[in-house]
Amino acid sequence: MTIDEVNDTRPQLPLGLAKRGYSGVIHHIAADDAGSALSAVELESRLIELGFVEGARVEVLHEGVIGRDPIAVRVENVTIAVRRREAMAVIVA
Repeated sequence: MTIDEVNDTRPQLPLGLAKRGYSGVIHHIAADDAGSALSAVELESRLIELGFVEGARVEVLHEGVIGRDPIAVRVENVTIAVRRREAMAVIVA
């Protein structure tokens, strides 16, 4: 069984709901549903510029102390801090 077949059987969820230690693959960006203060177009553009692209491996490394926000995630080989409400736009499995 390939990694793609494994990821196709895992349930999809927004990255903003993932707990520390979660690892998966980005399926798509759903900026319209994120609830961010940014417009959907601007949020999607920023996330893509940071490396949140379809097929990229992602891992939640750390959660903030207050309200578990922001989260530190590794996207491929880059570590990025992102607010949970923006991470809600990144759909992973």
